[in-house]
Amino acid sequence: MVGSAGLTDYSFLDFKRFIMAFHRRWAFAALILAALAGLLVFLAKPVRSNATAAALPGATTITDLAGRKVPVRLPVRRVILGEGRQLYLVAALDTDNPMQRIIGWRKDLIQSDPDTYNAYLRKFPKIAEIPTFGGFEDGSFDIEQAIALKPDVIIMNIESQRATDDARYIEKLGELGIPVVYVDFRHYPMENTEPTMRLFGKLFGKEARAEAFIAFRQQQIKRVTDVIAAWQPARPKVFIERIGGYTQDCCLSFGNENFGKFVEMAGGRNVAHDIIRGTFGQLNPEQVVAANPDQVVITSANWEAFVPHGSWIGVGPGADLAEAAHKLAAYTKRPAYAGVTANRNQAFHAIWHQFYNSPYQFVAIQQLAKWFHPGLFADVDPDATFRELHQRFLPISYQSGYFVSLPAKGKQL
Repeated sequence: MVGSAGLTDYSFLDFKRFIMAFHRRWAFAALILAALAGLLVFLAKPVRSNATAAALPGATTITDLAGRKVPVRLPVRRVILGEGRQLYLVAALDTDNPMQRIIGWRKDLIQSDPDTYNAYLRKFPKIAEIPTFGGFEDGSFDIEQAIALKPDVIIMNIESQRATDDARYIEKLGELGIPVVYVDFRHYPMENTEPTMRLFGKLFGKEARAEAFIAFRQQQIKRVTDVIAAWQPARPKVFIERIGGYTQDCCLSFGNENFGKFVEMAGGRNVAHDIIRGTFGQLNPEQVVAANPDQVVITSANWEAFVPHGSWIGVGPGADLAEAAHKLAAYTKRPAYAGVTANRNQAFHAIWHQFYNSPYQFVAIQQLAKWFHPGLFADVDPDATFRELHQRFLPISYQSGYFVSLPAKGKQL
């Protein structure tokens, strides 16, 4: 009996332990399953990187230059420009009144290209009333101010994407039905300028105008590239010094994009092509000397706002080209250019830096080709090309002054 009772007690306790363990295992399993289900729901939920179509009734989904699908009500009426220099294209679409949609913009046009800004200010005084912003990249963008302006869209340059992602601005704006689209004139301009122009045309309801601009641009580029392809001339070695005078550092340049690609399209050989792997970078003076460029091109502009009385070369609309040539001559004394072929031949040029961040790159390509191969491009007049662009597409009159060269050796400034 005792043995039987003891066996019975032992089996009962063991059974209780089994039941309790069973429940614990199932509770743990249920917890895991619940967590997995929650994770699946989270992953399946659309990322709210911008306003959803439901939040914008009647919206059209467009694809921006970052490949994002963004619903936007078209055409947009109230626009914030994440870069003021986007006016270069806006003015070609809303030519009668380029300010009619702009309710806020970054202040870079005012600082980086004051001569163009002042040309628009003279014709459209209300430009001075547009609220200005700092940049996303440096954290000075005022998102509360932007929200208060109630834009239909905010148009950002693609290089600001990392900063906007880090600050979760896209989600914050998307919650309020404010879409953000990314464009690009700077990092891959030959690839992205035309899609950017088409995107602006779609946003503004000016597709035909955008296509007319694109056709003109393509025609002007072919005036160079067709000739280079047909004649296959010897390519001079070219060093592009980027943002000359904005900083005293040497030797900032371009890799295989932007002005680096413009050089190649114009029949030159960019000596930084195999050294700088991305769009922007820097060589040391010894590398420039070793490359022995045949020609040196300085990109520069009026940067009085950043470097008062600096060594920048103020090429741009209405520039004093005699003064620009005198400032350009000082660059021949830089250690990076000591003894190179370009220095011996005085083959130094300066060109408007803002060609690197605008839809006007074809003017720069024509001018570079004329410097590199004057015989092949004797009939090409970049000034006339830019003047025609202004006459056909822009509301302001053309002012020359965008490029300058040192006189041939033996001639005086």
